[in-house]
Amino acid sequence: MTGPESAMVLAAGLGARMRPLTETRPKALVEVAGRTLIDRVLDRLVEAGVRKAVVNVHHFADQIEAHLSRRTDLEILFADERPALLDSGGGIRNALPLLGREPIFVANIDSLWTGGTTPPLERMKAAWDPERMDLLLLLTPRGQGIGFEGPRGFFMDAGGRLTHSADDARPAPFANIGFQILKPEILDGEPEGAFSILPVWWRLQETGRLAGVVMDAFWLHVGDPTARDEAEALLSG
Repeated sequence: MTGPESAMVLAAGLGARMRPLTETRPKALVEVAGRTLIDRVLDRLVEAGVRKAVVNVHHFADQIEAHLSRRTDLEILFADERPALLDSGGGIRNALPLLGREPIFVANIDSLWTGGTTPPLERMKAAWDPERMDLLLLLTPRGQGIGFEGPRGFFMDAGGRLTHSADDARPAPFANIGFQILKPEILDGEPEGAFSILPVWWRLQETGRLAGVVMDAFWLHVGDPTARDEAEALLSG
């Protein structure tokens, strides 16, 4: 199946929850079962047909640039956020001149998975329908992974349309694992500088243009050292 050939990889965070592992290196270069988080994510993107990745950098930016210079299986460009972090929405918007105008994958570097019958990014490619959606989120059901904490998440209707929720009394059944397909034009009206992607999700859900697809793999949210150890045990078994 065809899908986006370009991807935005969000790697500029400070990795505060991953300390002490991030005191001398960026979170992107933390290893799980002998391979860095960012390499594991890039591996999955290459398998899905991505030919170009734009990686935003801030914390230990030089280390990420040097590490990724050794990869030859795809073109890697860098969106420099050394002067200031731009948050999830601002980081993507800042990189759009390098990404072009076609739909793109967006990937967090702390989400891995194991098992399942269909590769999750292939599920995304099969579900992506630009005629009826502007942004597609990859979801996991509550209880099918490590790192899904608290009520925040999504409800999904029979047509795959999403509603974002953080209602303590009504925990959402699905979590966004940190992978999206989006149309770059949805960020055209956003201001320059730092901003969250959440208001963009809320705007799209009001028009029925925010959609989701559920993976059957087991999600590994590698957000802190304990989760890293759990993920390593699962991937090494």
